Amino acid sequence: MSAPTLPTSTAAKPGTHRPGGAGAARSPRASFARELRRNLTAHGFLIGAVLCFSFFSWYPMVREFFLAFQKTEDGRTTWAGWSNLTTVYNDPAFWQAWQNTLLFTALALGLGFVVPFVVALVLNEFRHAQGYLRLLVYLPVMLPPVASVLLFKYLYDPGYGLFNEILGFLHLPEQQWLQDPGTAMLSVAVAATWMNMGGATLIYLAALQGIPGELYEAAELDGAGVLRRIWHVTVPQTRLILSLMLLMQIIATMQVFTEPFLLTNGAGPEGSTTTVVYLIYQYAFNFNDYGAAAALGLVLLVLLAGFSAAYVKLSRAEDE
Repeated sequence: MSAPTLPTSTAAKPGTHRPGGAGAARSPRASFARELRRNLTAHGFLIGAVLCFSFFSWYPMVREFFLAFQKTEDGRTTWAGWSNLTTVYNDPAFWQAWQNTLLFTALALGLGFVVPFVVALVLNEFRHAQGYLRLLVYLPVMLPPVASVLLFKYLYDPGYGLFNEILGFLHLPEQQWLQDPGTAMLSVAVAATWMNMGGATLIYLAALQGIPGELYEAAELDGAGVLRRIWHVTVPQTRLILSLMLLMQIIATMQVFTEPFLLTNGAGPEGSTTTVVYLIYQYAFNFNDYGAAAALGLVLLVLLAGFSAAYVKLSRAEDE
């Protein structure tokens, strides 16, 4: 005969905690430490990015603001008020630099904004070897900028340059590409477009490949030709990317420096390629006037910031 089973006690033993009880709750400090350990890598990257932006972007902008209103003479720094801005404003090269910069921006947008979009449209029509074509288009971006500029300086050479060789083969008059004030800025814009169009082309191509094919089929059934399909389907579907790239290219072209500095030694014939950033370089490193350089840089910063703010506001108003 088996022994009777004793009822099991439901009381918790001393020193033990039931799940879900008050002992299971962790303190806020322990939870924070656990989350911090779990996201340590993410926090490390975030802190590194903030430090880099602070040291290389934000601090120079703040320092430039103070330098624009200071003057250093004989090792002594004093407040100069608006005198640096007055010096820059009264410089005859100031207005020429702005005129050249706006001319380069117009030329670079006419080439660097339209040409990559057209190339992307052509590449989007290829069904085979598209990867090799993308690599070919992006190859100039992977080259060092100095090497690309020196290559174009060789091509523009009036004696043995390839461009004049082509003109001679076509029985056309040869050109002084970089020595003529009328063609110097255009030559700089062509070189800059070739160097930088690869990235914009790939961005446009990615946007084009995201357009549903049914839209093109419907437009074709309605009798729309190639140009009408591009205007009524492609452009509206890529409007966001086009507007963003337009803003970025305007900001980039207004700060051009490398191409005119290496192709035409900065100023160019009769000052035809003197840009605002090159004038800042002259103030700082040729004239040792860091206050005037900072003042001109502040003017450029305020202008681009105002343009960007106005552009964003107009874009939001249009979307609403």
